Amino acid sequence: MAERGPLLYERIIDYLLDELRRGALSPGARVPSEMELAERFEVSRITSKKALELLRQAGVVHRIRGKGSFVAAELPDLDALTVSPARAAAAEGERVPGAIAMIYPDASEAYGLELLCAVEERCAERGINLVIKRTRGSQEEEEKAIGSMVDAGLAEGLIVFPVHGEYYNAGLLRIILDGYPLVLVDRYLAGIQVCAVHTDNVAAARALTERLLDQGHRHIAFVSPPPENTSSIEERLEGFRAAFVARGQSLDHAHQLTDLSSTLPGAFTPDNVRADVERIHAFQARRPEVTAFVVCEYNLARVMGRAVSGAEPRPLIACFDSPLDPVSGPGFLHVRQDQREMGRQAVDLLLAQMRGEPVPRRTIVPFSIVEPETS
Repeated sequence: MAERGPLLYERIIDYLLDELRRGALSPGARVPSEMELAERFEVSRITSKKALELLRQAGVVHRIRGKGSFVAAELPDLDALTVSPARAAAAEGERVPGAIAMIYPDASEAYGLELLCAVEERCAERGINLVIKRTRGSQEEEEKAIGSMVDAGLAEGLIVFPVHGEYYNAGLLRIILDGYPLVLVDRYLAGIQVCAVHTDNVAAARALTERLLDQGHRHIAFVSPPPENTSSIEERLEGFRAAFVARGQSLDHAHQLTDLSSTLPGAFTPDNVRADVERIHAFQARRPEVTAFVVCEYNLARVMGRAVSGAEPRPLIACFDSPLDPVSGPGFLHVRQDQREMGRQAVDLLLAQMRGEPVPRRTIVPFSIVEPETS
């Protein structure tokens, strides 16, 4: 069996012990703060706090409320110090959960895979088992997955990427009302008080649309499946419209094509793609003045690319989450969501709930606008 690499809190401890051994830190010296260590090692403050608490228990540092941590006047044998996950759990006064579960519709290179990997890596860092259930975009499967995790006691907390749908499934609402530890990722449930981690979709769609307006496009269309009851699509449409309002431009120039369905879960088939291509052709015939499209997600942008491939001049397509091909670069101007931060935050917020700590209802992760590669 291969040996595991050092956990993140162990890396911080090793760093501080090395600083002591080489004399960079001496008795009485101030130790970097939780925030400083978190930024240096790109970890959460929970992780840096854990490292400092372990060093306090070992007699290496002492902590003064309101002032920080300082090297102890009399140090133990630094070479004899050891750190274990069990002791780390005790440092926070918490019991490490047996397992948590992530329930998600699907994952691809374009979106979802990085998020899933980040959740798994954060769980591994914290010594927590992760159970994964894929719903394939089905609300029925989502409800079954929640039931199997909660009712059978297979997980002590859930991270859920809700599926697109016209209503919220009863299983999800039940555990919210029961106060079960839960974090939603990618979207939130309108009107439901539950912890959620997601991108500011209004700001992201507005920034993407403004980039097209800056390039001289005046007639732009927003393209999506039906947005009703899917917060991420509704907010992207809101941000699209806001870009025109902010520029003092008429919303008559902001067109909508929001009845496409081929990329909905379970519907990505050749026949449905062909049907959406025909809808796009019909839209182009009605709106020949449109020169650019803001598309709500990558696969639908691919469908759009097929539909406009013969158009002259060819309209510009922008979307959310185009994969970053290491050879040719991204294919579209796009919004890149910080999936890794979303995954890390989801795990940390779930564990905070399980410790009984208050957590914010909405946590916003950053995004960036990425230009396509030009040859």
